[in-house]
Amino acid sequence: MSHYTANLRDIEFCLFDLLDRGSVLGRSIYGELDRETVMGMLEEMKRLSENDLAASFVEGDRLGVDFNPATGDAKLPPSFIKSYRAYMDNEWWRIDAPVEIGGTIIPASVRWAIAEMVLGSNPSVHIYASGTSFAHVAYALGNAQQKKLAQLMVDNDWGATMMLTEPDAGSDVGAGRSKAVEQADGTWHISGTKRFITSGDSDLNPNIIHYVLARREGGGPGTKGLSLFLIPKFMFDFETGALGKRNGVYVTKVEHKMGLNVSSTCEMNLGEKEPAVGYLLGDVHQGIAQMFKVIEFARMMVGTKAIATLSAGYQQALAYAKTRVQGGDMKVMNDKASPRVEIIRHPDVRRSLMVQKSYSEGMRALVLYTASIQDAIAIARAENEDSEKLEDLVALNDLLLPVVKGYGSEKSWTLLGTESLQTFGGSGFTQDWPLEQYVRDAKIDTLYEGTTAIQGLDFFFRKIVKDGGRALGLLGKEITTYAQAGGVNADEKAALLNSLGDLNAIVGVLVGHAMASQEKNDEIYKVGLNTSRCLMAVGDIITAWLLLRQADIATAKLPIAGKDLHFYEGKIASANFFVTNFLPHISADRKIVEATDNSIMEISDQAF
Repeated sequence: MSHYTANLRDIEFCLFDLLDRGSVLGRSIYGELDRETVMGMLEEMKRLSENDLAASFVEGDRLGVDFNPATGDAKLPPSFIKSYRAYMDNEWWRIDAPVEIGGTIIPASVRWAIAEMVLGSNPSVHIYASGTSFAHVAYALGNAQQKKLAQLMVDNDWGATMMLTEPDAGSDVGAGRSKAVEQADGTWHISGTKRFITSGDSDLNPNIIHYVLARREGGGPGTKGLSLFLIPKFMFDFETGALGKRNGVYVTKVEHKMGLNVSSTCEMNLGEKEPAVGYLLGDVHQGIAQMFKVIEFARMMVGTKAIATLSAGYQQALAYAKTRVQGGDMKVMNDKASPRVEIIRHPDVRRSLMVQKSYSEGMRALVLYTASIQDAIAIARAENEDSEKLEDLVALNDLLLPVVKGYGSEKSWTLLGTESLQTFGGSGFTQDWPLEQYVRDAKIDTLYEGTTAIQGLDFFFRKIVKDGGRALGLLGKEITTYAQAGGVNADEKAALLNSLGDLNAIVGVLVGHAMASQEKNDEIYKVGLNTSRCLMAVGDIITAWLLLRQADIATAKLPIAGKDLHFYEGKIASANFFVTNFLPHISADRKIVEATDNSIMEISDQAF
């Protein structure tokens, strides 16, 4: 039996009841789509993910990557290759390719709903299949020759990687030392070492295009001196795609990781054995801005992966709790003759399950709400809508991305270990159930593409301060309007409004410290001590808001619920539970932020 069960009913509810995605289908660039077509795609992905993709999930972890240090080649288990081919051969790559080179236009909300099922069933399939998304970047930003390269990547199923990290330059990308020297024929020779490169090599694809940040000769310091180069594993003919000689980019080591073991994470050497020939993307030296097109997609993917894994963990825990018989009902626990009950009847297990349910459903809504903003951006650009509206949408999307990635990954990893796995008791610590693999695989999500601390810093300094609070203000206004509207769940809406006030106070205190640091620079430490806390508070506010909106819809549908009666009851229960159990923490966070001083920064390093 598959380890994975897709929660398609909740995905459908989020897309069409909560976010009204039916209103964008049949319109503008999505004119050829309707709900029936979209649901057909989702149902087919449910079938594929629960069967073909999930089939190699465990074996891929156990066997991992077979690396040959002599040749620098990495090979994957045949069962995993079969799962990957099921995804690619059924042409799901089309949802990421530009329509001009064979892609299919679908709303981002539908794209990420599909991705949730892939990432929940076998995340490495989605990670290796990202070559089409990279091709999209080359097509959008490249010159005429590189647009041909994008077509070749799509037509020939070439893989791709993103090469940022170096051994001495992890999160500090601007400290990278990789060097690029221009050649007489317009190509570049790149030299250096990169580390932690996802999908650095495999036997899935005939060729791999590496997107590499390097500093051109004469390039200045920091990120502004970096350019983005496309470096193929094998040289090729731009007209026919025929492969030529091996290029000078080689894997020197595959990391031994605690999880996601079938995904090859590589150390890569450029230009040591022979020149690593590359092409400057778009003929412009704008490497970090270009790479952020990839990074933004990657952060959305990582957050979706984390949340999909939490949903899978909850489904496993729920099924186990309904069948595992252990102990008697607590209300008659002194009666030794009382019948034994399923553990779902025990109060703390029910509490734990509701924590998992509310967060997994609330954060699914967070992902799809963010994707719905991306839908609106795509339509606005296609219809040349006024620039101010488009700027607001772009700012809101930028604000939400670190929430999806940072908040989503942190909450999912924590809850998988403390609640989902815990439901199984001692059995959770064994490999008899997939939870231990979920926990290991999910930990990387808090580290990938910028740690949670980096997401918090980015969120506060770039998405709030640099933005002048515009996007946060727009979101806050929408939540306030909802919370003040009255109707059902009035007490919960009042609690949401109160928590929003606490959040605004937190942001105000941190902005005050940031401004004060202009005069007294160590005041900035008080901001750094609380940016992750601020990010988590924003995530809880948005999650509560989206859960309450779902509860309102469910309340209205209860009289005509039919077979969905329990589904709607669950929606109301999870919203009420979340508001009661998690929003009060924001008031406590406010007190902590207001009381923050620099004492922790003033003690000696030796005191730790």
